[in-house]
Formats: sequence, structure tokens, C-alpha cells
Amino acid sequence: MDRRSYLKATGAAVTTVSLAGCIDSLTGGGGGGENTIIPGTASGFPPFEMKEGDEVVGFDIDLLEAVVDETDYELAAWEDLNSFDSLIPSLRNGNIDVIAAAMTITEDRDENIDFSDPYYSANQSILVREGGDFQPSELSDLQGRQVGSQAGTTGESVIQGMIEDGDFQESNYNAYDTYVLAVTDLENGNIDAVVLDEPVAASFASERSVSVAFVYETGEQYGFGIRTGESELQSALNDGLATVREDGTYQDLTAEWFGE
Repeated sequence: MDRRSYLKATGAAVTTVSLAGCIDSLTGGGGGGENTIIPGTASGFPPFEMKEGDEVVGFDIDLLEAVVDETDYELAAWEDLNSFDSLIPSLRNGNIDVIAAAMTITEDRDENIDFSDPYYSANQSILVREGGDFQPSELSDLQGRQVGSQAGTTGESVIQGMIEDGDFQESNYNAYDTYVLAVTDLENGNIDAVVLDEPVAASFASERSVSVAFVYETGEQYGFGIRTGESELQSALNDGLATVREDGTYQDLTAEWFGE
């Protein structure tokens, strides 16, 4: 049994988390100890991060845990933030130490934080109601329709780009804290389409009354977010990523969560 499995089986992880929390309370800091890092995510983005009861599970959760197991660091309890938009501010102010939330590496984000090496590639999908009358085949078909996305995501960036180009009306855009809320509104007929990451769209389509109308290629790459200048942690995460790719762990996790 490896260390991660042992901690889960024995409940020892709770002790580690409690100690980290006590240290934070005494010092007033949000970060972990010298070798303890606090991971942050925003659930509601299946299969990367989602809630099962009170537990956060998903590909990102398992992958970061496997990566950190290959380093000299250890993880404290997961911080599940209410909105994707709050992840970078929470990282920069020290409440969390690493972001694992299917976060696309972009120039704008890279100006505020650093990233690990990429660990996943994706495009954007356009979701519509299953069996509905609206079946777009390209972005221009969204003109005049009510379209939703999760605030702060690259799906929102696609829509904002259309607004800036004059190809879409800002009044027709609906921003949500989570994609779960957006997809629910789509199912209920309150909006006509949702723009979101391809693997997440596929997950919703397999479980809800929605379908993928088309895929808009963006060539995005996800990375773990860390504070700027933390080169030791960045190197450790990159080394850990390389190890889990080489030993087959990454392939096992993609097969488990994506069936790939």
C-alpha cells in the first residue's frame, strides 16, 4: 500500500490537515507548513472536480495527489471554492498553494501566477438541449440567442471575444458561478446554449438532457497554478508529472475518468 492509500485507509490525512489548520490559526496565514501545500479547486466541473457527498473527487484531485506523492511535499485538506473566479485571488493571497481546477494556461493568467507543465489538452464545446430546435454548427449561429458560460473560464473568453468583435450582444450573455447552474438553466429552457470545455461537456451530455452541437477548436492546455516565483514547487510538480506519465499512473487516471 502506498502512502496516499495508507493515509486514506487509516484516516491519518485528517491528522495532517488538522495540524496544518492549527498552524494557520496561530500564524494567521493561509498557506501550509514548509512542506505542506494546500490545494484549491472549484467543484462542479466533472469529471475534473465534483462533489460526492462532502468529498471533492475527480481527475484533477487524483492527479495532483499522485503527482505530490512523487515529491517531498504533502497535501493538506482540499479547499473547494465557491467560484472559479476566486481561485487566483485565493492563491495570490496565500489561502491556497496550488490550483488544480482544469485551468487553461493563458497569457493573462500567466501575468499573475505561474503554472506547471501542461497536463491536459482541450477545446471548447457548445452544449444545447437534447432534441431541441436549436442546433448550431458554428459560433455565428449563436447570434441573437441566450448563451451561458462559467465566469472566469475560457468558455467565457470565447463569448467575450465575440462580443468585442461585434458578433454577439452582451445582453445575451449569462455568466454563472458554476457550469452545473448553467446546464440546469439550459435544460429548463432559460438559455439556448452553453460554451464549456470539451471533456466537461461530454460528461454533462452523458448524464443530463443536453448534447454537444459542435466543437470549437481552441487548443487549450491545462496546468496546475502556483504563486509566481515558487520555482522549487514548480520544479517538484513538473518532476512529479513526468513520473506519473512514465509509470502509467496518468494513463490509468485518464482511463478511469474519461474512458480513454
